[in-house]
Amino acid sequence: MAKKNGNSTEEPLEKQLWKTADKLRKNIDAAEYKHVVLGLIFLKYISDSFEELFTKLKAEEAQGADPEDRDEYNAENVFFVPKVARWNFLQSKAKQPDIGKVVDDAMDAIEKENTSLKGVLPKVYARQNLDPTSLGELIDLVSNIALGDAKSRSADVLGHVFEYFLGEFALAEGKQGGQFYTPRSIVELLVKMIEPYKGRVFDPCCGSGGMFVQSEKLVLEHQGRVNDLSIYGQESNQTTWRLCKMNLAIRGIDSSQVKWNSEGSFLNDAHKDLKADYIIANPPFNVSDWGGELMRTDGRWQYGTPPTGNANFAWMQHFIYHLAPNGQAGIVLAKGALTSKSSGEGEIRKALIEAGLIDCIVNLPAKLFLNTQIPAGLWFLRRDRKNGHFRDRSNEILFIDARNLGHLINRRTRELSPEDISKITDTYHNWRNPDGNYEDVAGFCASAPIEKVRELDYVVTPGRYVGLPDDEDDFNFNERFSALKAELEEQLKEEAQLNQIIAESLAKIKINKN
Repeated sequence: MAKKNGNSTEEPLEKQLWKTADKLRKNIDAAEYKHVVLGLIFLKYISDSFEELFTKLKAEEAQGADPEDRDEYNAENVFFVPKVARWNFLQSKAKQPDIGKVVDDAMDAIEKENTSLKGVLPKVYARQNLDPTSLGELIDLVSNIALGDAKSRSADVLGHVFEYFLGEFALAEGKQGGQFYTPRSIVELLVKMIEPYKGRVFDPCCGSGGMFVQSEKLVLEHQGRVNDLSIYGQESNQTTWRLCKMNLAIRGIDSSQVKWNSEGSFLNDAHKDLKADYIIANPPFNVSDWGGELMRTDGRWQYGTPPTGNANFAWMQHFIYHLAPNGQAGIVLAKGALTSKSSGEGEIRKALIEAGLIDCIVNLPAKLFLNTQIPAGLWFLRRDRKNGHFRDRSNEILFIDARNLGHLINRRTRELSPEDISKITDTYHNWRNPDGNYEDVAGFCASAPIEKVRELDYVVTPGRYVGLPDDEDDFNFNERFSALKAELEEQLKEEAQLNQIIAESLAKIKINKN
Protein backbone atom coordinates (compact mmCIF):
# COMPACT_ATOMS: atom_id res chain seq x y z
CA MET A 1 0.00 0.00 0.00
CA ALA A 2 3.03 2.25 -0.33
CA LYS A 3 2.81 5.12 -2.77
CA LYS A 4 5.65 5.97 -5.13
CA ASN A 5 6.61 9.50 -6.04
CA GLY A 6 9.38 9.77 -8.61
CA ASN A 7 12.34 7.75 -7.39
CA SER A 8 11.29 7.87 -3.74
CA THR A 9 8.84 5.63 -1.95
CA GLU A 10 6.41 7.28 0.45
CA GLU A 11 5.21 5.70 3.64
CA PRO A 12 2.31 3.23 3.31
CA LEU A 13 -1.15 4.80 3.40
CA GLU A 14 -2.01 3.33 6.80
CA LYS A 15 1.11 4.90 8.39
CA GLN A 16 0.34 8.31 6.88
CA LEU A 17 -3.22 8.09 8.17
CA TRP A 18 -2.07 7.03 11.63
CA LYS A 19 0.36 9.95 11.96
CA THR A 20 -2.33 12.42 11.00
CA ALA A 21 -4.95 10.85 13.27
CA ASP A 22 -2.48 10.77 16.18
CA LYS A 23 -1.75 14.50 15.75
CA LEU A 24 -5.45 15.21 16.06
CA ARG A 25 -5.58 13.27 19.35
CA LYS A 26 -4.11 16.20 21.31
CA ASN A 27 -4.93 15.73 25.01
CA ILE A 28 -7.15 12.65 24.70
CA ASP A 29 -5.85 9.34 26.07
CA ALA A 30 -5.19 6.68 23.45
CA ALA A 31 -7.51 4.30 25.35
CA GLU A 32 -10.43 6.70 24.77
CA TYR A 33 -9.38 8.02 21.38
CA LYS A 34 -9.26 4.59 19.74
CA HIS A 35 -13.04 4.33 19.97
CA VAL A 36 -13.41 7.69 18.24
CA VAL A 37 -11.19 6.76 15.30
CA LEU A 38 -12.13 3.09 14.92
CA GLY A 39 -15.81 3.96 15.15
CA LEU A 40 -15.45 6.37 12.22
CA ILE A 41 -13.57 3.82 10.12
CA PHE A 42 -16.30 1.28 10.80
CA LEU A 43 -18.99 3.81 9.91
CA LYS A 44 -17.21 4.54 6.63
CA TYR A 45 -17.05 0.81 5.87
CA ILE A 46 -20.75 0.09 6.40
CA SER A 47 -21.70 3.25 4.52
CA ASP A 48 -19.53 2.29 1.53
CA SER A 49 -21.04 -1.21 1.49
CA PHE A 50 -24.53 0.23 1.70
CA GLU A 51 -23.91 2.77 -1.07
CA GLU A 52 -22.61 0.07 -3.41
CA LEU A 53 -25.82 -1.96 -3.09
CA PHE A 54 -27.95 1.22 -3.03
CA THR A 55 -26.54 2.25 -6.42
CA LYS A 56 -27.24 -1.20 -7.84
CA LEU A 57 -30.83 -1.21 -6.55
CA LYS A 58 -31.38 2.32 -7.84
CA ALA A 59 -30.47 1.13 -11.33
CA GLU A 60 -32.99 -1.73 -11.00
CA GLU A 61 -35.94 0.36 -9.78
CA ALA A 62 -37.70 -0.19 -13.09
CA GLN A 63 -37.66 -3.94 -12.36
CA GLY A 64 -39.25 -3.40 -8.95
CA ALA A 65 -36.16 -2.95 -6.76
CA ASP A 66 -36.49 -0.53 -3.84
CA PRO A 67 -33.20 1.06 -2.66
CA GLU A 68 -34.79 2.07 0.67
CA ASP A 69 -36.17 -1.41 1.47
CA ARG A 70 -34.29 -2.86 4.45
CA ASP A 71 -35.06 -6.42 3.36
CA GLU A 72 -33.04 -5.89 0.17
CA TYR A 73 -29.95 -5.28 2.31
CA ASN A 74 -30.65 -8.09 4.77
CA ALA A 75 -30.81 -10.52 1.84
CA GLU A 76 -27.28 -9.51 0.80
CA ASN A 77 -25.86 -9.42 4.39
CA VAL A 78 -25.32 -5.67 4.09
CA PHE A 79 -26.05 -3.34 7.02
CA PHE A 80 -28.87 -0.90 6.31
CA VAL A 81 -27.71 2.69 6.84
CA PRO A 82 -30.41 5.34 7.35
CA LYS A 83 -30.03 8.71 5.65
CA VAL A 84 -28.79 10.54 8.77
CA ALA A 85 -25.90 8.06 9.10
CA ARG A 86 -24.66 7.86 5.51
CA TRP A 87 -21.12 9.03 5.07
CA ASN A 88 -21.93 11.76 2.54
CA PHE A 89 -24.38 13.29 5.01
CA LEU A 90 -21.82 13.22 7.84
CA GLN A 91 -19.14 14.69 5.63
CA SER A 92 -21.47 17.56 4.70
CA LYS A 93 -21.85 18.36 8.42
CA ALA A 94 -18.16 17.91 9.32
CA LYS A 95 -17.45 21.63 9.79
CA GLN A 96 -20.46 22.34 12.00
CA PRO A 97 -19.98 22.87 15.76
CA ASP A 98 -22.50 20.14 16.62
CA ILE A 99 -20.80 17.46 14.49
CA GLY A 100 -20.22 15.34 17.62
CA LYS A 101 -23.95 15.03 18.26
CA VAL A 102 -24.55 14.34 14.55
CA VAL A 103 -22.14 11.36 14.65
CA ASP A 104 -23.58 10.03 17.94
CA ASP A 105 -27.08 10.22 16.45
CA ALA A 106 -25.80 8.38 13.36
CA MET A 107 -24.40 5.55 15.50
CA ASP A 108 -27.67 5.31 17.41
CA ALA A 109 -29.71 5.22 14.17
CA ILE A 110 -27.57 2.39 12.74
CA GLU A 111 -27.99 0.29 15.89
CA LYS A 112 -31.77 0.74 15.75
CA GLU A 113 -31.84 -0.48 12.14
CA ASN A 114 -29.44 -3.42 12.66
CA THR A 115 -30.10 -5.59 15.71
CA SER A 116 -26.74 -7.39 15.41
CA LEU A 117 -25.00 -4.06 16.15
CA LYS A 118 -27.11 -3.22 19.20
CA GLY A 119 -24.84 -2.01 22.01
CA VAL A 120 -21.72 -2.26 19.82
CA LEU A 121 -21.07 1.17 18.30
CA PRO A 122 -19.36 3.99 20.24
CA LYS A 123 -21.35 7.13 21.09
CA VAL A 124 -18.46 9.26 22.32
CA TYR A 125 -18.32 12.05 19.77
CA ALA A 126 -20.19 14.81 21.62
CA ARG A 127 -17.89 14.72 24.66
CA GLN A 128 -16.37 18.01 25.70
CA ASN A 129 -12.75 16.84 25.42
CA LEU A 130 -13.22 16.08 21.70
CA ASP A 131 -12.79 19.33 19.78
CA PRO A 132 -15.42 19.62 16.96
CA THR A 133 -12.80 21.02 14.58
CA SER A 134 -10.52 18.02 15.16
CA LEU A 135 -13.47 15.64 14.71
CA GLY A 136 -14.30 17.32 11.40
CA GLU A 137 -10.70 16.90 10.28
CA LEU A 138 -10.84 13.23 11.29
CA ILE A 139 -13.96 12.73 9.17
CA ASP A 140 -12.16 14.31 6.20
CA LEU A 141 -9.17 12.04 6.86
CA VAL A 142 -11.29 8.88 6.96
CA SER A 143 -13.08 10.07 3.81
CA ASN A 144 -9.80 9.70 1.93
CA ILE A 145 -9.34 6.04 2.86
CA ALA A 146 -9.77 3.94 -0.28
CA LEU A 147 -10.69 7.08 -2.25
CA GLY A 148 -10.41 6.18 -5.90
CA ASP A 149 -10.51 2.44 -5.18
CA ALA A 150 -13.30 0.34 -6.58
CA LYS A 151 -16.11 -0.15 -4.06
CA SER A 152 -15.36 -3.86 -3.99
CA ARG A 153 -11.82 -3.11 -2.83
CA SER A 154 -12.64 -0.37 -0.35
CA ALA A 155 -13.75 -2.89 2.29
CA ASP A 156 -10.36 -4.64 2.11
CA VAL A 157 -8.52 -1.32 2.43
CA LEU A 158 -10.70 -0.15 5.32
CA GLY A 159 -10.31 -3.53 7.03
CA HIS A 160 -6.53 -3.32 6.69
CA VAL A 161 -6.48 0.22 8.12
CA PHE A 162 -8.77 -0.82 11.00
CA GLU A 163 -6.43 -3.69 11.88
CA TYR A 164 -3.32 -1.50 11.60
CA PHE A 165 -4.87 1.17 13.84
CA LEU A 166 -5.81 -1.46 16.45
CA GLY A 167 -2.14 -2.42 16.66
CA GLU A 168 -0.94 1.18 16.84
CA PHE A 169 -3.43 2.04 19.58
CA ALA A 170 -2.29 -1.03 21.51
CA LEU A 171 1.32 0.18 21.25
CA ALA A 172 0.28 3.69 22.30
CA GLU A 173 -1.56 2.33 25.35
CA GLY A 174 1.33 0.05 26.31
CA LYS A 175 0.42 -2.30 29.15
CA GLN A 176 -3.32 -1.61 28.88
CA GLY A 177 -3.23 -2.21 25.13
CA GLY A 178 -2.27 -5.82 25.64
CA GLN A 179 -5.65 -6.49 27.22
CA PHE A 180 -7.44 -6.25 23.88
CA TYR A 181 -4.70 -6.97 21.35
CA THR A 182 -2.37 -9.90 20.74
CA PRO A 183 0.59 -8.77 18.59
CA ARG A 184 0.06 -9.66 14.96
CA SER A 185 3.21 -11.77 14.56
CA ILE A 186 2.13 -14.07 17.40
CA VAL A 187 -1.39 -14.41 15.99
CA GLU A 188 0.04 -15.19 12.56
CA LEU A 189 2.37 -17.83 14.02
CA LEU A 190 -0.43 -19.55 15.96
CA VAL A 191 -2.77 -19.62 12.98
CA LYS A 192 -0.17 -20.81 10.49
CA MET A 193 0.94 -23.58 12.83
CA ILE A 194 -2.47 -25.27 13.09
CA GLU A 195 -3.91 -24.12 9.71
CA PRO A 196 -7.66 -23.72 10.39
CA TYR A 197 -9.00 -24.08 6.83
CA LYS A 198 -12.39 -25.63 7.55
CA GLY A 199 -14.51 -26.18 10.65
CA ARG A 200 -15.29 -24.51 13.97
CA VAL A 201 -12.75 -22.01 15.32
CA PHE A 202 -13.04 -21.07 19.00
CA ASP A 203 -11.36 -18.43 21.14
CA PRO A 204 -12.89 -18.16 24.64
CA CYS A 205 -10.85 -15.02 25.49
CA CYS A 206 -11.02 -13.43 22.06
CA GLY A 207 -10.03 -9.80 22.72
CA SER A 208 -10.54 -7.73 19.57
CA GLY A 209 -10.82 -10.82 17.36
CA GLY A 210 -7.36 -11.00 15.80
CA MET A 211 -7.30 -14.82 15.80
CA PHE A 212 -10.49 -14.92 13.73
CA VAL A 213 -9.31 -12.30 11.24
CA GLN A 214 -6.01 -14.11 10.70
CA SER A 215 -7.82 -17.44 10.22
CA GLU A 216 -9.94 -15.86 7.51
CA LYS A 217 -6.82 -14.45 5.81
CA LEU A 218 -5.18 -17.87 5.80
CA VAL A 219 -8.22 -19.46 4.16
CA LEU A 220 -8.27 -16.78 1.44
CA GLU A 221 -4.52 -17.15 0.83
CA HIS A 222 -5.10 -20.83 0.08
CA GLN A 223 -8.09 -20.14 -2.19
CA GLY A 224 -10.48 -21.62 0.34
CA ARG A 225 -13.99 -20.48 1.23
CA VAL A 226 -14.46 -18.27 4.26
CA ASN A 227 -17.94 -19.74 4.75
CA ASP A 228 -16.26 -23.07 5.55
CA LEU A 229 -15.19 -21.54 8.89
CA SER A 230 -17.58 -21.02 11.79
CA ILE A 231 -16.45 -18.52 14.42
CA TYR A 232 -17.16 -18.94 18.15
CA GLY A 233 -15.83 -16.59 20.79
CA GLN A 234 -16.30 -15.14 24.24
CA GLU A 235 -15.01 -11.96 25.90
CA SER A 236 -15.57 -10.68 29.44
CA ASN A 237 -14.64 -7.03 28.76
CA GLN A 238 -17.60 -5.35 27.06
CA THR A 239 -15.53 -2.53 25.53
CA THR A 240 -13.15 -5.06 23.99
CA TRP A 241 -16.11 -7.17 22.79
CA ARG A 242 -17.41 -4.12 20.92
CA LEU A 243 -14.06 -3.70 19.18
CA CYS A 244 -14.17 -7.38 18.24
CA LYS A 245 -17.66 -7.12 16.76
CA MET A 246 -16.62 -4.14 14.61
CA ASN A 247 -13.34 -5.80 13.60
CA LEU A 248 -15.18 -8.90 12.38
CA ALA A 249 -17.99 -6.99 10.71
CA ILE A 250 -15.56 -4.89 8.69
CA ARG A 251 -14.09 -8.17 7.41
CA GLY A 252 -17.49 -9.60 6.60
CA ILE A 253 -17.09 -12.34 9.23
CA ASP A 254 -20.23 -13.58 10.98
CA SER A 255 -19.85 -12.69 14.66
CA SER A 256 -23.24 -13.88 15.87
CA GLN A 257 -21.54 -16.55 18.02
CA VAL A 258 -19.07 -14.12 19.63
CA LYS A 259 -20.59 -13.62 23.07
CA TRP A 260 -20.06 -11.23 25.95
CA ASN A 261 -20.77 -11.67 29.63
CA SER A 262 -19.03 -10.08 32.60
CA GLU A 263 -18.51 -13.38 34.45
CA GLY A 264 -16.10 -14.79 31.86
CA SER A 265 -15.52 -18.22 30.35
CA PHE A 266 -14.95 -20.11 33.62
CA LEU A 267 -18.00 -18.99 35.60
CA ASN A 268 -20.35 -18.49 32.64
CA ASP A 269 -19.28 -20.57 29.66
CA ALA A 270 -21.24 -19.16 26.70
CA HIS A 271 -20.60 -22.23 24.53
CA LYS A 272 -21.06 -25.12 26.98
CA ASP A 273 -21.78 -27.74 24.33
CA LEU A 274 -19.28 -26.60 21.68
CA LYS A 275 -16.67 -29.07 20.46
CA ALA A 276 -14.31 -27.03 18.27
CA ASP A 277 -12.06 -28.23 15.47
CA TYR A 278 -9.56 -25.47 16.26
CA ILE A 279 -8.91 -23.45 19.39
CA ILE A 280 -6.56 -20.47 19.12
CA ALA A 281 -6.18 -18.31 22.21
CA ASN A 282 -4.01 -15.98 24.26
CA PRO A 283 -5.52 -16.05 27.76
CA PRO A 284 -4.31 -13.56 30.40
CA PHE A 285 -1.19 -14.84 32.19
CA ASN A 286 -1.16 -16.11 35.77
CA VAL A 287 -4.61 -14.78 36.73
CA SER A 288 -5.16 -15.21 40.47
CA ASP A 289 -8.79 -14.06 40.87
CA TRP A 290 -10.46 -16.33 38.32
CA GLY A 291 -13.09 -17.79 40.67
CA GLY A 292 -11.41 -21.17 41.10
CA GLU A 293 -12.64 -21.61 44.66
CA LEU A 294 -16.23 -21.78 43.30
CA MET A 295 -15.42 -24.60 40.86
CA ARG A 296 -13.40 -27.19 42.77
CA THR A 297 -15.49 -30.06 41.34
CA ASP A 298 -16.05 -28.67 37.82
CA GLY A 299 -16.34 -31.31 35.09
CA ARG A 300 -13.70 -29.57 32.97
CA TRP A 301 -10.90 -30.53 35.36
CA GLN A 302 -10.28 -33.96 33.83
CA TYR A 303 -6.52 -33.88 34.39
CA GLY A 304 -6.38 -32.38 37.88
CA THR A 305 -7.95 -29.53 39.83
CA PRO A 306 -6.16 -26.26 38.99
CA PRO A 307 -4.93 -24.07 41.86
CA THR A 308 -7.21 -21.23 42.95
CA GLY A 309 -4.29 -18.79 42.75
CA ASN A 310 -3.35 -19.33 39.09
CA ALA A 311 -5.64 -19.88 36.09
CA ASN A 312 -3.02 -21.19 33.63
CA PHE A 313 -3.98 -24.85 33.87
CA ALA A 314 -7.65 -23.99 34.23
CA TRP A 315 -7.43 -22.33 30.81
CA MET A 316 -5.54 -25.34 29.45
CA GLN A 317 -8.25 -27.77 30.59
CA HIS A 318 -11.05 -25.43 29.46
CA PHE A 319 -9.55 -25.54 25.95
CA ILE A 320 -9.16 -29.33 25.99
CA TYR A 321 -12.75 -29.74 27.21
CA HIS A 322 -13.97 -27.85 24.13
CA LEU A 323 -11.83 -29.74 21.58
CA ALA A 324 -13.56 -32.04 19.09
CA PRO A 325 -12.30 -35.67 18.86
CA ASN A 326 -9.85 -34.67 16.09
CA GLY A 327 -9.43 -31.09 17.30
CA GLN A 328 -6.25 -29.03 17.54
CA ALA A 329 -5.32 -26.11 19.77
CA GLY A 330 -2.63 -23.45 19.69
CA ILE A 331 -2.41 -21.36 22.86
CA VAL A 332 -0.13 -18.90 24.63
CA LEU A 333 0.78 -19.46 28.27
CA ALA A 334 3.23 -17.87 30.67
CA LYS A 335 6.58 -19.65 30.57
CA GLY A 336 6.17 -20.73 34.19
CA ALA A 337 3.59 -23.29 33.07
CA LEU A 338 6.44 -25.26 31.43
CA THR A 339 8.13 -25.95 34.75
CA SER A 340 5.82 -25.12 37.68
CA LYS A 341 5.18 -27.83 40.28
CA SER A 342 3.37 -25.73 42.86
CA SER A 343 -0.22 -26.39 43.94
CA GLY A 344 -0.54 -29.50 41.78
CA GLU A 345 0.41 -27.86 38.46
CA GLY A 346 3.22 -30.34 37.91
CA GLU A 347 0.77 -33.25 38.29
CA ILE A 348 -1.65 -31.69 35.78
CA ARG A 349 1.18 -31.21 33.27
CA LYS A 350 2.25 -34.82 33.81
CA ALA A 351 -1.32 -36.04 33.19
CA LEU A 352 -1.54 -34.04 29.93
CA ILE A 353 1.76 -35.49 28.73
CA GLU A 354 0.85 -39.07 29.63
CA ALA A 355 -2.53 -38.62 27.88
CA GLY A 356 -0.59 -37.83 24.70
CA LEU A 357 -2.25 -34.45 24.20
CA ILE A 358 0.85 -32.26 23.84
CA ASP A 359 2.14 -32.09 20.29
CA CYS A 360 4.63 -29.23 20.31
CA ILE A 361 6.09 -26.59 22.65
CA VAL A 362 7.63 -23.36 21.34
CA ASN A 363 9.72 -21.14 23.61
CA LEU A 364 9.20 -17.50 22.57
CA PRO A 365 11.66 -14.58 22.78
CA ALA A 366 11.18 -11.90 25.42
CA LYS A 367 9.42 -8.54 24.88
CA LEU A 368 6.79 -9.82 22.45
CA PHE A 369 3.80 -8.75 24.52
CA LEU A 370 2.60 -5.23 25.23
CA ASN A 371 1.06 -5.76 28.64
CA THR A 372 3.69 -7.91 30.33
CA GLN A 373 7.39 -8.71 30.33
CA ILE A 374 6.62 -12.24 31.57
CA PRO A 375 8.26 -14.74 29.16
CA ALA A 376 5.82 -16.96 27.29
CA GLY A 377 5.59 -20.20 25.38
CA LEU A 378 3.21 -21.67 22.83
CA TRP A 379 1.50 -25.02 23.44
CA PHE A 380 0.09 -27.01 20.53
CA LEU A 381 -2.34 -29.77 21.46
CA ARG A 382 -4.10 -32.50 19.48
CA ARG A 383 -6.86 -34.80 20.69
CA ASP A 384 -6.16 -37.80 18.43
CA ARG A 385 -2.53 -37.97 17.34
CA LYS A 386 -3.01 -41.36 15.66
CA ASN A 387 -5.82 -40.36 13.31
CA GLY A 388 -3.83 -40.92 10.11
CA HIS A 389 -4.15 -37.37 8.81
CA PHE A 390 -0.77 -36.54 10.32
CA ARG A 391 2.24 -38.70 11.12
CA ASP A 392 1.85 -40.73 14.32
CA ARG A 393 3.92 -38.78 16.83
CA SER A 394 1.87 -39.90 19.83
CA ASN A 395 4.98 -40.98 21.77
CA GLU A 396 6.97 -37.82 21.01
CA ILE A 397 6.84 -34.07 21.61
CA LEU A 398 8.45 -31.51 19.32
CA PHE A 399 10.41 -28.82 21.17
CA ILE A 400 11.33 -25.55 19.41
CA ASP A 401 13.50 -22.94 21.10
CA ALA A 402 12.79 -19.62 19.34
CA ARG A 403 14.21 -17.36 22.04
CA ASN A 404 16.86 -15.93 19.71
CA LEU A 405 14.43 -15.03 16.93
CA GLY A 406 12.65 -11.72 16.39
CA HIS A 407 13.77 -8.10 16.18
CA LEU A 408 13.08 -4.96 18.23
CA ILE A 409 10.57 -2.46 16.82
CA ASN A 410 11.17 -0.11 19.75
CA ARG A 411 13.07 -0.27 23.04
CA ARG A 412 10.35 -2.29 24.78
CA THR A 413 8.81 -4.40 22.05
CA ARG A 414 10.02 -7.22 19.83
CA GLU A 415 8.23 -8.91 16.93
CA LEU A 416 8.77 -11.99 14.79
CA SER A 417 9.57 -11.45 11.11
CA PRO A 418 7.84 -13.42 8.31
CA GLU A 419 11.08 -15.41 8.00
CA ASP A 420 11.02 -16.24 11.72
CA ILE A 421 7.42 -17.39 11.45
CA SER A 422 8.22 -19.55 8.41
CA LYS A 423 11.20 -21.12 10.18
CA ILE A 424 9.04 -22.21 13.12
CA THR A 425 5.99 -23.32 11.12
CA ASP A 426 8.04 -25.20 8.51
CA THR A 427 9.79 -27.10 11.30
CA TYR A 428 6.47 -28.11 12.87
CA HIS A 429 4.82 -29.06 9.59
CA ASN A 430 7.83 -31.10 8.43
CA TRP A 431 7.72 -32.93 11.76
CA ARG A 432 4.00 -33.76 11.77
CA ASN A 433 3.13 -34.11 8.05
CA PRO A 434 3.52 -37.58 6.47
CA ASP A 435 5.61 -36.19 3.59
CA GLY A 436 7.68 -33.89 5.82
CA ASN A 437 11.47 -33.98 5.95
CA TYR A 438 12.31 -33.28 9.58
CA GLU A 439 15.68 -33.33 11.35
CA ASP A 440 16.70 -32.17 14.83
CA VAL A 441 18.72 -28.94 14.80
CA ALA A 442 20.98 -28.44 17.79
CA GLY A 443 19.99 -25.34 19.71
CA PHE A 444 16.69 -24.91 17.84
CA CYS A 445 14.49 -28.02 17.64
CA ALA A 446 14.33 -31.60 18.90
CA SER A 447 11.77 -34.38 18.76
CA ALA A 448 11.90 -35.98 22.20
CA PRO A 449 10.33 -39.32 23.17
CA ILE A 450 7.96 -39.25 26.13
CA GLU A 451 10.47 -41.43 28.00
CA LYS A 452 12.97 -38.57 27.99
CA VAL A 453 10.30 -36.15 29.24
CA ARG A 454 9.64 -38.57 32.12
CA GLU A 455 13.35 -38.61 32.91
CA LEU A 456 13.30 -34.81 33.15
CA ASP A 457 10.35 -35.00 35.58
CA TYR A 458 7.82 -33.67 33.04
CA VAL A 459 9.47 -30.27 32.73
CA VAL A 460 8.90 -29.14 29.14
CA THR A 461 11.23 -26.18 28.68
CA PRO A 462 12.53 -26.55 25.08
CA GLY A 463 16.07 -25.54 26.03
CA ARG A 464 16.44 -28.77 28.05
CA TYR A 465 15.84 -30.86 24.94
CA VAL A 466 17.36 -28.93 22.02
CA GLY A 467 20.76 -28.35 23.66
CA LEU A 468 23.28 -25.78 22.42
CA PRO A 469 23.84 -24.90 18.77
CA ASP A 470 26.72 -26.78 17.18
CA ASP A 471 28.83 -23.63 17.10
CA GLU A 472 28.40 -23.25 20.88
CA ASP A 473 29.50 -26.74 21.87
CA ASP A 474 32.92 -25.29 22.73
CA PHE A 475 31.35 -22.44 24.73
CA ASN A 476 34.02 -20.62 26.75
CA PHE A 477 32.42 -19.35 29.98
CA ASN A 478 35.38 -17.20 31.08
CA GLU A 479 35.60 -15.55 27.68
CA ARG A 480 31.88 -14.79 27.60
CA PHE A 481 31.90 -13.50 31.19
CA SER A 482 34.79 -11.15 30.41
CA ALA A 483 33.00 -9.82 27.34
CA LEU A 484 29.77 -9.16 29.29
CA LYS A 485 31.73 -7.49 32.09
CA ALA A 486 33.42 -5.19 29.57
CA GLU A 487 30.04 -4.29 28.03
CA LEU A 488 28.58 -3.45 31.44
CA GLU A 489 31.58 -1.32 32.41
CA GLU A 490 31.25 0.60 29.14
CA GLN A 491 27.55 1.21 29.76
CA LEU A 492 28.23 2.44 33.30
CA LYS A 493 30.93 4.75 31.97
CA GLU A 494 28.55 6.23 29.40
CA GLU A 495 25.87 6.66 32.08
CA ALA A 496 28.31 8.48 34.37
CA GLN A 497 29.30 10.80 31.52
CA LEU A 498 25.64 11.52 30.77
CA ASN A 499 24.92 12.28 34.45
CA GLN A 500 27.87 14.66 34.52
CA ILE A 501 26.56 16.51 31.46
CA ILE A 502 23.10 16.81 33.04
CA ALA A 503 24.57 18.08 36.33
CA GLU A 504 26.66 20.71 34.51
CA SER A 505 23.65 21.85 32.48
CA LEU A 506 21.51 22.20 35.61
CA ALA A 507 24.28 24.19 37.32
CA LYS A 508 24.44 26.60 34.36
CA ILE A 509 20.65 27.05 34.43
CA LYS A 510 20.80 27.81 38.16
CA ILE A 511 23.58 30.39 37.65
CA ASN A 512 21.66 32.10 34.84
CA LYS A 513 18.53 32.33 37.00
CA ASN A 514 20.52 33.97 39.81
